Amino acid sequence: MTTKYTEDHEWISVDGDIATVGITHHAQDALGDVVFVDLPEVGKNLAQKDVAGVVESVKAAADVYMPVSGEVTEVNEALRNDPSLANSDPLGAGWFFKVKLSDASQLDALLDETAYAAFAA
Repeated sequence: MTTKYTEDHEWISVDGDIATVGITHHAQDALGDVVFVDLPEVGKNLAQKDVAGVVESVKAAADVYMPVSGEVTEVNEALRNDPSLANSDPLGAGWFFKVKLSDASQLDALLDETAYAAFAA
């Protein structure tokens, strides 16, 4: 499984042609306590950099962007019911949605963990 990061502070973990997307520790830390998430519709096709959802906190609201193009195959209903999962476990139980990749080569332009850590510092 490969995990990549965007400069908009999303992470994407790829397993075959399905990828799981969420927000990074840095993003949830900057937002503060997450109180609401708006997740994309299952079956929706989105292009890379399209707005896929929204995360709202006590401090601010931020768009969640598509790291790669693809079709949304699943959303995290547990996160919809308990948005604080984005704070307590952003890289695990706080994932946002899963997508079937339409162009895996788009992953090449994303940051690896080392590059993201340097970018977010």
